[in-house]
Amino acid sequence: MKKTFGGPAIFLDRSDINTDEIIPAKYLTEVTKEALQPYCLEDLKLEGFDPKGEALKSARVVVSRENFGCGSSREHAPWVFEVNEIHTIIAQSYARIFRQNMFNCGMLAIELPKAQLDRLFALQQAGDVEVNVDVEGQKVVARSGQGEEAFPFEISPFDKALVQAGGWVEFADARY
Repeated sequence: MKKTFGGPAIFLDRSDINTDEIIPAKYLTEVTKEALQPYCLEDLKLEGFDPKGEALKSARVVVSRENFGCGSSREHAPWVFEVNEIHTIIAQSYARIFRQNMFNCGMLAIELPKAQLDRLFALQQAGDVEVNVDVEGQKVVARSGQGEEAFPFEISPFDKALVQAGGWVEFADARY
């Protein structure tokens, strides 16, 4: 499946969002990724956030703060975003295993410095934010009623190759 990067963004203005908040452990017995879909961010407690609301249903990008995906190491956390067509997460930093699981699934875990992340959060003050991601050029462009901001990002050549291939399995199939 070809993944798209970018689209409407949802802003989760909190650090340390953990994998239990991303996908509660009680759903880890599900046998398909698709069965996880309705439970995305179900246990996240954040003022103004509704895990069953339209904002999350239409989001294709999550913007958050530092240490995103901390807690238990589980591939289910990226999977629940994938089945909800959210293939891009932008944060200041990630838990190491969550970050690598994103790349292994062919998804983007973009890290931006705090000052740039603050500018990205400021764009939402003017309404909805649309994010476009140029993987090859390693640039995020965010637009809102307040204007447009561009943010360069770093990604290792190997992680970029994983994302461009569609994930680890597709990467390996094409090379081995």
